[in-house]
Amino acid sequence: MKETIERPTIIDFVEEYTRKYANNVYLREKVGGKWQELTQQQTRQEAYRIGAGLMVMGLQKGDKIALLSESRAMWILAELGAMYAGATDVPLSVNLGEGKDLIFRINHSEAQWVLSSGNQLPKIREIIAECPNVKKVIVFDDNAFDYDRLLDNEIRISEIQKMGDEFLKEHFAEFEARFKSVGPDDYANISYTSGTTADPKGILLTHRNYTANVEQGHSVISIHENAVMLIILPLDHCFAHVAGMYTMMYYGGSIAFVPIGKNALATLKNVPTAIKETRPHVMLSVPALARNFKKNIENGVKAKGPAVEKLFNFAVKNAIAYNKEYYNRGGLAVCWRKPLMWLFDKIIFKSVRESFGGRMLFFVGGGALLDIELQRFFCAVGMPMFQGYGLTEATPIICANSLGHAIFGSSGRIVRPMECKICDEQGNEVPIGQKGEIVIRGENVMGGYWKNPEATAKTVIDGWLYTGDMGYICPWDHEFLYVVGRFKSLLISSDGEKYSPEGFEDSLPEVSKYVSQVVLHNNQSPYTIVMIVPEKENLAEYVKAKGFDPASTEGKKEMLKKIQEEIDSYRKGKPHEGLFPERWLPAAVVICDEPFTIANKMMNSTMKIVRGKVEEHYADRIEYAYTPEGKNLYNEKNIASL
Repeated sequence: MKETIERPTIIDFVEEYTRKYANNVYLREKVGGKWQELTQQQTRQEAYRIGAGLMVMGLQKGDKIALLSESRAMWILAELGAMYAGATDVPLSVNLGEGKDLIFRINHSEAQWVLSSGNQLPKIREIIAECPNVKKVIVFDDNAFDYDRLLDNEIRISEIQKMGDEFLKEHFAEFEARFKSVGPDDYANISYTSGTTADPKGILLTHRNYTANVEQGHSVISIHENAVMLIILPLDHCFAHVAGMYTMMYYGGSIAFVPIGKNALATLKNVPTAIKETRPHVMLSVPALARNFKKNIENGVKAKGPAVEKLFNFAVKNAIAYNKEYYNRGGLAVCWRKPLMWLFDKIIFKSVRESFGGRMLFFVGGGALLDIELQRFFCAVGMPMFQGYGLTEATPIICANSLGHAIFGSSGRIVRPMECKICDEQGNEVPIGQKGEIVIRGENVMGGYWKNPEATAKTVIDGWLYTGDMGYICPWDHEFLYVVGRFKSLLISSDGEKYSPEGFEDSLPEVSKYVSQVVLHNNQSPYTIVMIVPEKENLAEYVKAKGFDPASTEGKKEMLKKIQEEIDSYRKGKPHEGLFPERWLPAAVVICDEPFTIANKMMNSTMKIVRGKVEEHYADRIEYAYTPEGKNLYNEKNIASL
């Protein structure tokens, strides 16, 4: 950052780094089967065109502009253009399936303009009549619809760009005055929470929130110039903005996008090809993606035969034993493993990395707790997946592990400059090493909740952001933070004791190939129950091998018995003894009849399970599990769900 600008805006930031790395490729996108590139300088110029065109359309400084699109180059160009024109962006998730969700966000934010991709335009058309403040809908794609099919209130962004070109020829000074009038405390985004309530909160993020968090992120993680990041996570979330969009601009790197399919599933299927073609150095991930990547690696190895699979598993165990918790890897006691690691890396792990393009340095994991076994696995194969932690109200990065600076199981080093403390339920700071609520203060703390002063006052007190998450400071290295779950969404037993369930919920699907998703429940009840989404194919294979028909009642009982064995592996005398307190291990099992997905709202747009929605959906099964009949593992409802 320029020393003369102590609190730069996003505009200041873009002006500086797109000039510093003017000729570096910044955006990579596959169009018509070919990868196209835009440099940093071209990115700024396109933002100028769009920003100036929006001014011609009548956009005023401070106007809200809603953006609904898949992650793509035009998302970034349009958002930057809107900011240059002085607008506040309202990013909307493409996973918002119901019209009322879009209507609420557009109307509550007071958006007067809507930017939409061609794929998402039908959603906007369905609800636009209920959004009376919207003046114009701006459509990204020229070829999405025939020109004469656009409605009166719609215009293509190519038309906006042409208007911008003409305006800039004669009125550049006016355009420059507009973007220079944007201040560090002006709102860059209103980002709506994807939580469990009907009316989500709009998180106000200022220009300085973003530039401060990029600076803070630099204190814990760095990327070399010209590095390539493949964006898989949605751009509507500020994690992809800061850790992706702005960080890569800051380092002179580039962003590549997964080619967009007709729907979310089709886009997901394009990920492996995009990885091979872009050969990224870094990717942003969440636990759900990490598990999919691991499963794909293991399936690929398994397909090569039992001998290769056995050798691969031995190689992984050897590397895990050598790496330990990363910070303490190596040492005399395990030095004999190093030559084996070198050998296995050449003959096994190198080919695994080639399937990820061969240049992958590391993943950055966020969104939820990343199971320690996943961290150990990816480090073993030579592509570390480093856990980070943050939340949108903190824009979002609070801490992160990185190359050379990681402790598996922790959430990483706390970013600087930023204050972090741990508080009890009364708001008093607790000693180092003791659990409590994570509370932070810094320039990355949000500007508040849009039109919700009551919620703002409860969340930000004297500049301190109360995160609602539980954690503790590492006792022997105070730079590292451990996040262990939600502070305000704890399990509560009948005697009032509280416990955070996330550790077990993340661990069981990782250690068991028979379990896909897990939610624990205990609301002042005599015992804890577990809601499980089973891996039905693996269970079917298991019972077939034992001579049972998977479709028969006996076969399904055998599946239930296997699931119970996996849960019991955490009990005394079993392989995972001591990982979690015995009294909080589930005494009853609910087999869910459908997985937790974005479509059924039991998972949010960052692929995090929404506990409240799961509990609401399975309320009758939860109640049943607290009856003698329902506590019986082999109850008729569990059998029917298989």
